[in-house]
Amino acid sequence: MKVPNDLLYYKSHEWVKMEGDTALVGITDYAQNELGDLVYINLPNVGDELSRDDAFADVESVKAVSDVLSPLAGRVSEVNEELIDAPELINKNAYTAWIIRLKDLGDMDELMSAQEYEEFLKKEA
Repeated sequence: MKVPNDLLYYKSHEWVKMEGDTALVGITDYAQNELGDLVYINLPNVGDELSRDDAFADVESVKAVSDVLSPLAGRVSEVNEELIDAPELINKNAYTAWIIRLKDLGDMDELMSAQEYEEFLKKEA
């Protein structure tokens, strides 16, 4: 399982990639592996205001439907529309298949480094 060092992670298995004053958000390799083959994703609207822990999307796999939670507060400035027709891109590479881009960021204090996330995963097992 991959845990890239250049990303931040949240307890509900989302990753964050900081790009200046914006953040790309997706689900981790661990999450996509637990979900199985993704067949559908429901994306938020551009302009949606999110608080940390808000469900901003849901992903459907052959196993279940799961909410994707916001790891930080912010405003959705872009959604990855490519995922609408190809949610399986998340299964192929969870760390390049971002789901949303957030601006006006806040509540970033609970994000974990790669090392902290790996320790967190050990406790989950």
